[in-house]
Amino acid sequence: MINNPSLLVWIASLLAGGALGTIFFVGLWWTVRRAADSPTPARWVIVSLIGRTTIVLTGFYAVGAEQPLQLGLCLLGFVMARMLVLRITRPALTALAPSPLHSQVKPPCV
Repeated sequence: MINNPSLLVWIASLLAGGALGTIFFVGLWWTVRRAADSPTPARWVIVSLIGRTTIVLTGFYAVGAEQPLQLGLCLLGFVMARMLVLRITRPALTALAPSPLHSQVKPPCV
């Protein structure tokens, strides 16, 4: 059991940063996928950017207002969420690998 209340605040700050990062980067991923199929992609990107940025800046202000350590932990959680979302949304390596048919064809410069 954790008896130190400041440790709980630090853990909460880290988790809040992770939640903010997840909201921001999953929202970005969703926006890019949605905008690619939209007749007005700029509208999707601009509205999403404003919304995501507003949410994240409000969250950072709420967590780290005049508390540099809490703000730093929140930012650390944000960056860790970025790495996690990148890993989850990255296409599989098999999808990126060339098919066996293409590997048998010689390049045009040979």
